[in-house]
Amino acid sequence: MDFKSITIILMSIFYIRMGLKHFTNPTYFLPLMPSYIPYHLQLIYISGFFELLFGVLLLFEESRFYASWGLVFLLILVLPANIKFVNNIEMQNFLGVTKKFTIIRLWLQIPLIMIAYWHSLVP
Repeated sequence: MDFKSITIILMSIFYIRMGLKHFTNPTYFLPLMPSYIPYHLQLIYISGFFELLFGVLLLFEESRFYASWGLVFLLILVLPANIKFVNNIEMQNFLGVTKKFTIIRLWLQIPLIMIAYWHSLVP
C-alpha cells in the first residue's frame, strides 16, 4: 500500500468520525457557528452529513474526485467557524481548549485542503 492510499484511508476515517460527531454531539459545534449565519443546528447536521458522505466516497476510486472537491469546498466553508473559535475566549473555555489549540486547528485547514485536492488527482 502506497502513502497516498494510506492518507486516503486515514482521511476517510477522520471525516467519517467528525461527521458522526455532528449527529452524536451537535451541541459541541453550536458555539462555533457565527451569529450572522442562520439555522445553526440544521447546518451542523448538513455539514455532518456531507463529511460522512465525502468520507465514505473518498474510499472509492470512482467517486474520489468528487469527494475530494466536496471536502475542499466544505473546508473552505467552515473557515469562518474556525476563525471565530480563535477569537472567542468564552467558546474556548466552554469547550475546554486553549487559544493555541484553536490557532493550530485553524492553520491545519491549509494542509487538509491541500491533501483533499491531492486526493482528487489521478493516481
